[in-house]
Amino acid sequence: MARPQTNGEDLISGDLLVRCRVIALSEEGLLVEAPVTLGKTIEIPVGVELVAMMAIGQNRWLFKSRCLGWFPDGVGGSGRPELQLSLPQRVERCQRRRDYRVETASLDLPGVQMWPLLDPSTVVLAERVNEAEFMKELDGNTGDWSLADDLNSGCDDELLPEVGPGFPAKLVNLGGGGVGLTVEDGHAGSLGSRSLFWIRFGLPPMVRTPVCATARLVHSHMQSDRKIYAGMTFDFSANPPHKRTVVKQILRAIACQQKMQMARQAG
Repeated sequence: MARPQTNGEDLISGDLLVRCRVIALSEEGLLVEAPVTLGKTIEIPVGVELVAMMAIGQNRWLFKSRCLGWFPDGVGGSGRPELQLSLPQRVERCQRRRDYRVETASLDLPGVQMWPLLDPSTVVLAERVNEAEFMKELDGNTGDWSLADDLNSGCDDELLPEVGPGFPAKLVNLGGGGVGLTVEDGHAGSLGSRSLFWIRFGLPPMVRTPVCATARLVHSHMQSDRKIYAGMTFDFSANPPHKRTVVKQILRAIACQQKMQMARQAG
């Protein structure tokens, strides 16, 4: 599904695509389950504009929508959070599998750096450093550094767990307990070398501290564009408290994006 609609300036951060299930379609709109990440419901306020993607097999369509209603207990007492989206005025099919843009809407997905994890126990120090950096950011002490430059140049080896050679990926979607990534076929060997990976991706300008976590490869397949889709679940077994940090980073990025949009609409 969807993400808050941003302007061109905001797209430097990359958009977060979250999955949810369609429940019902009517003249009033599109009823869907509220998106969830790591067990936390992502609340979409009424009035937030969205870009939605609907995929059926190899076919994919993009369209603009808006949140018409937020129902914490569901519609008709279902007991699950649901939201009502406006029906699209125009739906466009993405012409190629690798594209996430059409004439009226687009998605710019974040880049990810990932490394095969050789020793899972070594993630604890790296995750605690990451948590400390995020706490400093929340306190307003972000320092004077460029996340984009840091991601492009890789990480200081001293701040990494014990890992193998890194390779790039794209963050395609966030699910209830993990992420979906795409990897170029040239890195398929690296993807198949281990089941555990250390992943790192940024969410600026909303969140300056990069999201860092262990992820376990659950399944993978080759797409029609020869990219490898990798379904991964977060693994916090070495350091369970780090889950709270990752959840806070993702929810903060989405909340800030929504706040910026509502401020523009009010102006």
